[in-house]
Amino acid sequence: MRKPAFAGQFYPDIDSDLRRELESCFSGVERKEENVIGAVVPHAGYIYSGNVAAQVYSKLPSADTFVIIGPSHGGGGSMVAVSKETWITPLGVVEVDLDFVEVLPKKIIDTDEIAHSYEHSIEVQLPFLQYLFDDFKIVPISLGLQDEETAKEVGEEVAAAIMKLDKRIVILASSDFTHYMLDEVAREIDSYVIEPILDMDISKFYTRVYNRNATVCGVGPIAAMLSATKRLGAKQGKLIKYATSGDVEKSVREVVGYAGIIIL
Repeated sequence: MRKPAFAGQFYPDIDSDLRRELESCFSGVERKEENVIGAVVPHAGYIYSGNVAAQVYSKLPSADTFVIIGPSHGGGGSMVAVSKETWITPLGVVEVDLDFVEVLPKKIIDTDEIAHSYEHSIEVQLPFLQYLFDDFKIVPISLGLQDEETAKEVGEEVAAAIMKLDKRIVILASSDFTHYMLDEVAREIDSYVIEPILDMDISKFYTRVYNRNATVCGVGPIAAMLSATKRLGAKQGKLIKYATSGDVEKSVREVVGYAGIIIL
């Protein structure tokens, strides 16, 4: 059982308080489903990135399973790991799709719980799903290795598993963008690296990240999601919303950028 490690930090740890926080995140957001195959969602504290995340979740169709690929922010365990344990949040229990895990080729993805035990990038996505959907499962995949080759291989494995199953599956990449830069600099860098995501050009995405030394923490998850969705027939990305922490704090000195993107 994977218990919440960041409730009370990134989001409220009491059911009623969490629901109120989510209601605030979705305030003014129109629920309009699109034929989303994949998406990029931020994973900061809800006060900062919750509305950007809500804008993305409002576009998602109901699905049998949500594959959530997140970066490892320095935890232990396998460097490419899927979890099989049941996850818990203040809103209740979320089961892992064990059928999906079973059909993963596992050429590069290991089954390892330690990699997930103290990592927030996947955990913070679950209450959004629980708030909107009643019946779904997840496949949590943590990436400690984020190079282009590894990310593409992870995407290939995810796509291969999806093609073996008769289920509606959406792939989420959990990532924030530029960290701790001047607001105007963060916005310029993030615009530069978001463009190839919308074009679904993985190599160009990596090139631009390296060219600007961009501090996108989920480069690998984004690339893995793009690799999988391209294999599944996706054609384009759409930027739903971009914001920085400066929009909340009203400080422009050291902001973090957040982008909400859907892949169609």
